[in-house]
Amino acid sequence: MKRLRPIAIIAGIAIALGLVLWLVSSVAQIAEVCRYSPLLCNFLIALIIGLMLALIGAIVYYILVIQRGERQSQRRRQQRQAQQTQVPPQKTEAAAENLSAVRQQVAQIQDEVTRQALIERSQEIEANLARGNLQVVVFGTGSAGKTSLVNAIFGRIVGQIAAPMGTTTVGQTYTLRLKGLERKILITDTPGIQEAGVAGTEREQVARQLATEANLLLFVVDNDLRQSEYVPLRALIEIGKRSLLVLNKTDLYADEDREQILARLRERVKDLIAANDVVAIAANPQPVTLPEGEIFQPDIEVTPLLRRMAAILRQEGEELIADNILLQSHRLGEEARQLIDTQQRQQAEKVVERYQWIVAGVVLVTPIPVADLLATAAVNAQMVVEIGSVYGCELNIERGKELALSLGKILASLGIVKGAFQLLSAALQLTVPTFLIGRAIQAVTAAYLTRIAGRSFIEYFRRDRDWGDGGIAEVVQQQFQLSRRDEFIREFVQQAIARVIQPLTSRSQTIENEEEWQ
Repeated sequence: MKRLRPIAIIAGIAIALGLVLWLVSSVAQIAEVCRYSPLLCNFLIALIIGLMLALIGAIVYYILVIQRGERQSQRRRQQRQAQQTQVPPQKTEAAAENLSAVRQQVAQIQDEVTRQALIERSQEIEANLARGNLQVVVFGTGSAGKTSLVNAIFGRIVGQIAAPMGTTTVGQTYTLRLKGLERKILITDTPGIQEAGVAGTEREQVARQLATEANLLLFVVDNDLRQSEYVPLRALIEIGKRSLLVLNKTDLYADEDREQILARLRERVKDLIAANDVVAIAANPQPVTLPEGEIFQPDIEVTPLLRRMAAILRQEGEELIADNILLQSHRLGEEARQLIDTQQRQQAEKVVERYQWIVAGVVLVTPIPVADLLATAAVNAQMVVEIGSVYGCELNIERGKELALSLGKILASLGIVKGAFQLLSAALQLTVPTFLIGRAIQAVTAAYLTRIAGRSFIEYFRRDRDWGDGGIAEVVQQQFQLSRRDEFIREFVQQAIARVIQPLTSRSQTIENEEEWQ
């Protein structure tokens, strides 16, 4: 349309000049005719005036109607283009809210290095939200032809191509422009997965992280899909990664074999990827020696992949950007929550550990009947208050007593007090002097019950003061089962001997020595 406009203008100017020349000639003729026929003169003048009015009307119509319509059409096109280059506002707002919440969470993280890393990642997500580039990540096993594919897309060598696995050791990103897309496309070549050794594992972690940041994932294989390839592909699709499965090196197969492999691939991923998103290519076809002895170099064939990529990015690009930014903000928020949860759990477990040995010391110096262990060990209101404080829940001592008493009743009703006493009696019989065995068993059992109670309250506060579907009994029972494992009992008894029994033994021996001296 834009090309025709100059032609129309030139034609209009030519017509106007022609009309002017005709008008001059006509006026001269009219002047000559008017000498002999006034009636004909009047007719010609009326005709000229009518033609002039028609011309003026056409010009006015063009200015007021046609040009206005063109301007309106142009504005509508510009609005459509602006809408096409904007991420859907609802998802943008949701991502911005998530990032704001992440910043509040990050402020609670005590580790400076971890906190700064999360802040930088949130800033990177915000920058991606502002830029809105389309990120295409090439992913797959080592030497499946990922770098060759990138080279073929760009039509030039942008990375090293070699037979050994592990050629691409870090993510490398290149810029691409597609006709009809305003956004810039960034194509990232990643290290191969399923490589051996520590270095291979580290490269795979880099590749997986890059894959989770993709708007569009190109998963490259060179044969039928193996289980080791299917598992990461499924995991990436399940978190929302739009994916194409690319069968590379098709020049190595006969046409029939190629079609069979494609059919098997489509069957294996039919629940994950649409059939038209499984594409065959030959990114770096190998030379073929002809019967005559000549070497024939087949053409690179990546056109089907480029067409499918272009169609997806044009049709779904804006949604892919919005979904990816929202996903990244959610994942960052979840990571921050997990870090905070780990931090709070560690702080709360220190509270429990401190109180369990305090209780053990109290019981050791003031022996009480087994039936009363619950009152001194499990029901510890101050411990409950301090655990609540770690999780941002401020309780008074009365509320702490209520919670501790309710848990104490559950400990008794489930038979955990008796079970703990029997369990620790058997563990201590062979390690504690005979004259201390009774007091030691009581003290260690009290510490053990305090630990079960404390860890149960940690779960309660972690769940935002909710015992869960199974209620308090299920949480307490789970903690008891975790605390009765052989490896835990051995470690717990060793700690109890070092913290409680050995100091008491030393003190008893000191007292005996003093009595003998006297």
